Amino acid sequence: MQSYKDENIKVLEGLEPVRKRPGMYIGSTDIHGLHHLVWELFDNAIDEVISGNANSIKVTLHKDNSITIKDNGRGIPIGINSTTKLSTVDTVFTVLHAGGKFDDNAYKTSGGLHGVGASVVNALSEWLIVTINRDNKIVESKYQNGGKIVQPAKVIGTTNRTGTTVAFKPDPTIFKNVTFNPSIIKERIRESSFLYKNLKIIFEDEINKETTEYYSTHGISEYVGFINDNKTPITNVASFSGIGSDNIEIDIALQYTNDTSDMIVSFANSVKTSEGGSHETGFKSALTECLNNYGRKWNLLKEKDKNFEGEDAREGLTAVISVRVPEKIIAYEGQTKNKLFTQEAVMSVKKFFGEHFTFWLEENKKDAIKIVQKALLSRDARIAAKKAREDTKKIKNANQTLLLSGKLTPAQSKQYSENELFLVEGDSAGGTAKLARNKRHQAILPLKGKILNVEKARLRDLLSNEEICTIISSLGVGIGNDFKIENLKYDKVIIMTDADTDGAHIQVLLLTFFYRFMRPLIEKGHVYVALPPLFRINSKLSDKKIAYAWNEQDLEEQKNNFKSYEVQRYKGLGEMSAEQLWETTMNPDTRLFLKVSIQDAVLAERRVNILMGDNSQIRKEWINNNVDFTLDE
Repeated sequence: MQSYKDENIKVLEGLEPVRKRPGMYIGSTDIHGLHHLVWELFDNAIDEVISGNANSIKVTLHKDNSITIKDNGRGIPIGINSTTKLSTVDTVFTVLHAGGKFDDNAYKTSGGLHGVGASVVNALSEWLIVTINRDNKIVESKYQNGGKIVQPAKVIGTTNRTGTTVAFKPDPTIFKNVTFNPSIIKERIRESSFLYKNLKIIFEDEINKETTEYYSTHGISEYVGFINDNKTPITNVASFSGIGSDNIEIDIALQYTNDTSDMIVSFANSVKTSEGGSHETGFKSALTECLNNYGRKWNLLKEKDKNFEGEDAREGLTAVISVRVPEKIIAYEGQTKNKLFTQEAVMSVKKFFGEHFTFWLEENKKDAIKIVQKALLSRDARIAAKKAREDTKKIKNANQTLLLSGKLTPAQSKQYSENELFLVEGDSAGGTAKLARNKRHQAILPLKGKILNVEKARLRDLLSNEEICTIISSLGVGIGNDFKIENLKYDKVIIMTDADTDGAHIQVLLLTFFYRFMRPLIEKGHVYVALPPLFRINSKLSDKKIAYAWNEQDLEEQKNNFKSYEVQRYKGLGEMSAEQLWETTMNPDTRLFLKVSIQDAVLAERRVNILMGDNSQIRKEWINNNVDFTLDE
């Protein structure tokens, strides 16, 4: 037995708990956790905006992948904290659970944790420098190696300005990768600029030598317009602002388009709640109730008709929801704040939005009728899809083997968390993959040609497509109202196609399908794209010396390792032997995969709509503006 004595009990002091278990504080140490450091400090600056004490923020990404965030708010207090006997600045950045957000007199609402957040960033940084402008003084503190004070707060100059500037560099011993993604940072900045009218935010990217300024005069109404820029609206933008019950400030803007999907973006105290929560629940409930009441009142829903369900009411909807919840009742699910848990927000948003949207429908009859008519089409399609699902289930239950006969080659193991499903282009490559695979954990599903482009398609269209039905059955998660991520039979769903234009098109069609109808597969990190090599290099002098290259540059580098060689250009997966396919593309120890994620939800929505939608002119313009068709000599 292992020894368990008094000396085995460890007491972690200061910021040690954060460095010991960073995932508890920032969710992970991957790219998401890395950027969460930025959000904690950026949210603190936004909190100064919320409190009415700042109107300008600057974020700088430096060449060494350090970050500086500067605001013109009040500045952190610069005196001595009576509890810690340290300066208040050093207390905020070196003591967990110390900050202004725990005092209602300092911040009525807040997103950042200003204490927990600041100290966590410090704990996970190689170095951090904070500079305060306050009380006509410039005060500076410096920390290194996880928050150790190397320069206590001291006055280094005088000023008539106010504000806080924090510069930090993530600790490479903590994070797998310390390279920031400018696109991810810009998305967050852009969102915040829409949430707060007349707030100027500057993003300076020293790596790519770009400076972008964000400024909105109309707030979230502009945000809805930005999201719908490449869609076809069928209504005007409706917006509602005010204070609901429990002193929750509410801003909602929405617009309907001719799309068949919906897009809801929500925030709580400026923090994006990507997993929704209580404010979204209240909004959705009120929306459905209002449309049912309006439809009944004006006889658009007949007496024999069933009520709209939530998905009917939301078809084609783009909505932005922003709430500011008082500090004393704010509650998130987890430290990373992806989901609002404040139960008071359900009824507050439902009552507020229900009253205002009901009035808006009465005052905007043309738009109201269009919305109800669209919901009627969605309801009819949903009922048809339900019948199609029931028919599919009858076939499946009658003869499961018939449904997947000759298609799916399943994995032998029932340990779903270890299993992988390869979606392979064509029977030829599928046959090779079946020979190459690890039978215990790898399943193969060959696809015949290109699947349906599901953008603009309804669920009933999908259920009449044999290839898509086979994918749905193989995954086991269902679709539509029957979708349950917990029933997924594979940890990894891998798209494996030829490295040519047809293969790329099949990838995009499959990704569009997952994005539109099984988005949690992507959000939970289950979807991958395999990267087979383009070239095989073998020595003319030795049969055993072989190398692979994934692009032209890689090929030229590999050639340097051979005196005399031959190069084979793979035109498709079918040209590989089973052994070659295994060692280059399917072997977990040697393969290269791209993990599919949604880093910028709004940008993803815009791109899918442009590239996969039915407006060919917008698609042509985007391609001409963004794709370089010239080839180097």
